[in-house]
Amino acid sequence: MKRVVVTGMGAISPFGKGVDVLMDSLFANESAVKSVPALAEIGSLRTRVAAIVPGVDPKEIPRKFRRSMSQMSVYATLACQEAVAMSHITEGHCSSGDLGVSIGSTVGSPIATHAFYKDFLSSTTLDNVRATLFFQIMSHSCASNVAHVLGITGRLLAPSSACSTSTQAIGYGYEMIASGKQDIMLCGGSDEFHLLSAATFDIINAASINYNERPHMTPRPFDVHRDGVVMAEGCGILVLESFESAVNRNAPILAEVIGFSTVTDHVSIADPNVDSIEICIRKALLDANISPHEVHYVNAHATGTVLGDIAEAGAITRVFGNNIALSSLKGHLGHTMAASGALETIATIEMMRRSTLIPTRNLDNIDPLCEGPRFLQNFDKAEIEVAIKNNFALGGVNSCVVIRRLKNDR
Repeated sequence: MKRVVVTGMGAISPFGKGVDVLMDSLFANESAVKSVPALAEIGSLRTRVAAIVPGVDPKEIPRKFRRSMSQMSVYATLACQEAVAMSHITEGHCSSGDLGVSIGSTVGSPIATHAFYKDFLSSTTLDNVRATLFFQIMSHSCASNVAHVLGITGRLLAPSSACSTSTQAIGYGYEMIASGKQDIMLCGGSDEFHLLSAATFDIINAASINYNERPHMTPRPFDVHRDGVVMAEGCGILVLESFESAVNRNAPILAEVIGFSTVTDHVSIADPNVDSIEICIRKALLDANISPHEVHYVNAHATGTVLGDIAEAGAITRVFGNNIALSSLKGHLGHTMAASGALETIATIEMMRRSTLIPTRNLDNIDPLCEGPRFLQNFDKAEIEVAIKNNFALGGVNSCVVIRRLKNDR
């Protein structure tokens, strides 16, 4: 099995375009959550807040490519361009067949789908349907559009598992490279905000509704006053590459991926299960061939739901005991869905590189039912050698990736 390293990263987040913008905002402890007046136009919808991407110009992408893109594909393309530039990947690499794509989304574009049905159901005609519509709403839209723009001829994967999407995309890319099937993979996830995305969580009583007038105070992972998810959008992309390829290209090596697991929780299609989460974490450690005491930090999924935070904290305590450093970035970013695993992995890598851990925003009073791990409520200077990124999705899809600071053995 080949070693797998990270050589590039790209981000479109609710803070704006670029990894630097993302990290500057996180280290400034800012909130991207805002009031969204359009949510008030939906009958019976109680949540009024979300985290929306600002300042992205789709016209940066040539029209011949842009015509087949929704917002999520625009986000994915721009994030991939940043990651490719950081990694010094050329057109030759993209067309070689040795570079593939593993980029997913929760569904195809909800904005394009909504626009189609709104017109069709009122007119019952196809006169206004554009030939490019399908390429915006197909489930592999982001991956295909990225491959089309960059001229990629290698393997294409498009996981679609909601909150676990981009963690799975990273994990599957890692396995593809480790097994020698590809040398380089663009991995991550992208999602666009739609009013009904927020409604999905509101209907199951999992959306934040008590901070509509104080959007910067929600979500509140692990806090006793947390009240649910805040929907968000964006894209995170990582360039994964075999160690040998990275060394041969003299590419920058940012971190190493050493383990991955994904498991199915059959107990409930909606509620998180502490046993399944524990199994997922332990399988990731087994895949990485390390013991729990070798892990210094866990970047939690922790969306701010009552049951989810309790289950995750309980599983982490079972595996690591009471000394593991733990934080969630949902209080800063909201829940970027398919993008969350990749965006938060990027942030975790940057925390490792800068030897500074970012605390959980809005965690003022730790819920006694979550107690166990060492919750970070302030910035913490620490040398982090190994970290785990958790993501758990509706539908019972749990995923974990293990990241290590690259050992000085080039």
